[in-house]
Amino acid sequence: MSAKAKFNRDDVISKAKNLYWEKGYHATSMRNLQDVVDMRPGSIYAAFGSKDNLFSEALNHYALENAEQLANCMAQENTVLGGLKRFIRSVTLCDKGSVPSGMCMIVKSVAELTQNDSPVLLANAKAILAKVEGSLAQIFQRAKDNGEISAAKDPVELACYLQVQLIGLRTYAQATDNIVAVEKLIDDLFEALP
Repeated sequence: MSAKAKFNRDDVISKAKNLYWEKGYHATSMRNLQDVVDMRPGSIYAAFGSKDNLFSEALNHYALENAEQLANCMAQENTVLGGLKRFIRSVTLCDKGSVPSGMCMIVKSVAELTQNDSPVLLANAKAILAKVEGSLAQIFQRAKDNGEISAAKDPVELACYLQVQLIGLRTYAQATDNIVAVEKLIDDLFEALP
């Protein structure tokens, strides 16, 4: 009979996610992980197989949290675009200062990882971004079906456009303390959609 794990797997992944999100993959050492998740390296390897596997699970955990945040924002509004705007505001402005990094963890990982040193991790991060874009396209299709945006608009193109804008907005929000300017940029973005 196998021994029961003496740690909460979700808690360890969440703590590792925050550490990786703050420092990045390469700057996070096994010693950093050991200190943050309160496990010895041997236990980390036994539970997750490798630093890469733990990082991959942390990325997936981050993506799941963001999907839940998007769903919650969508549920709080009467319109599709209203829910989407609430989500953009929450990850751009409301989370500022309360998360390990203002940049999206997935985008930060794509920027850091290379095909030479981490092809599997890079592929995972890119796949998550593609999935997000697919979800956004579905949301824009719902907005189109509801008459919130023009029937001539392509939901796939809008999803790509919004994802690029969101990456820029989050970066800009970290680079400035001008919340009013960021709020105006968000408003302008949504005014241009219909």
